[in-house]
Amino acid sequence: MRRFPWVLTVISVVAFAILIMLGVWQVERLQWKEGLIARAEAAADAPPAAPAQVLGADDPEFLRVALTCPGLATAPFVELQSIHEGRPGVRLISACRHPGYPRTLLIDRGFVADEISARPPVSASDAPVELIAQVRATPAPGPMALAAEGRRFFARDNAAMARGLGVEGPMAPWTLFATDSSNPDWRALQPTAPPAAFANNHLGYAITWFGLALALAGVYIALLRRKLSPAPAAAPREDDGEERPS
Repeated sequence: MRRFPWVLTVISVVAFAILIMLGVWQVERLQWKEGLIARAEAAADAPPAAPAQVLGADDPEFLRVALTCPGLATAPFVELQSIHEGRPGVRLISACRHPGYPRTLLIDRGFVADEISARPPVSASDAPVELIAQVRATPAPGPMALAAEGRRFFARDNAAMARGLGVEGPMAPWTLFATDSSNPDWRALQPTAPPAAFANNHLGYAITWFGLALALAGVYIALLRRKLSPAPAAAPREDDGEERPS
């Protein structure tokens, strides 16, 4: 009788468990991603509200906020290197102090293509600018992000940008992307929020992991049956009647 393949069994069970866990994880990611997409769509349809109401929510990302920013049309700005619809350029970032809201807000005023050398004027003004903006999370810059060069940034870093703008006091941790222009008479400025596009391939990944687990189980069963099947009996040797030398 052949010996049971314990080593093969242990390796197969561990590999099978890992594949199943990966499949389950992808199913959980699928549910999370579908919830995120639904929340983004619902937020896009919600009417804009005041900063205190929007930014006071548990998770305000994708919500729209109605702002009054005194002097925003001529406010100082820093530039963030960016690409919009395949065109290189910069995004203009300014500070906004909405009346009655205790924190300073960073407003992404929009995109300016590289071929445009002009910039909005910068001067002291309190002329109010009314606009609608979308709230988006601001991830920390990665370890490979290039350092800022003066007022030109290569990664979104709210704290560093606030220092570059000379902002003091508490800052909101979100970035607000203007969807209305702070300078409607200057068409080179394109106010846009990043599209809420989510890759949702988790169902395909889950099917792949579960399929690999099923294939592994099939291979293991086939090998196990081969290992445990009795060896064929040796055929008896026929005597041909010839004398053999002693």
